[in-house]
Amino acid sequence: MDSSTMMIDLLLRKYKADQKWTRVVIEQLSEEDIVWSPTPESNSIANLVAHISGTVHQWFETAYFGASSIQDRSREFERGLQMSKAQALELSKKSYDCTIQVLEIMKANPERLLEQPYLKFPTFNDALNNQATILEMLLHQFRHLPSHTGQIIYIAKMRRGDLVWE
Repeated sequence: MDSSTMMIDLLLRKYKADQKWTRVVIEQLSEEDIVWSPTPESNSIANLVAHISGTVHQWFETAYFGASSIQDRSREFERGLQMSKAQALELSKKSYDCTIQVLEIMKANPERLLEQPYLKFPTFNDALNNQATILEMLLHQFRHLPSHTGQIIYIAKMRRGDLVWE
């Protein structure tokens, strides 16, 4: 097995685990728990799920699959953002499914890891100056998404106490 395949297999396992834990946690929450935040300045689970969805949409659906760019980052972190439990489950599933789909495509075509899909778009991110490869995008998300998964779990524990793990 080559290093690209090993890395993709690792990322697939990690993303699938994060997807599972996010689902398991959200399923145990009430509608009120989804929009609750520990302090007025803190994010709720609704904010975090909206942000995960927006980030995955921007980094993968827009760049890789050619969807329209619709991320509204300020709305993602809006205080009092409303979202139902069903919406939170649906958005988080869709986000992780999209990320996993890109990884599965890369596993079948590892030479595509070095493609730069943002080159065809107006400047997206000054830090990357549209030069990000798919590999960089996957690694960025590997750092980014698990941190928000951890925040979702932490907020759920603050709100509910003990959680049941499958």
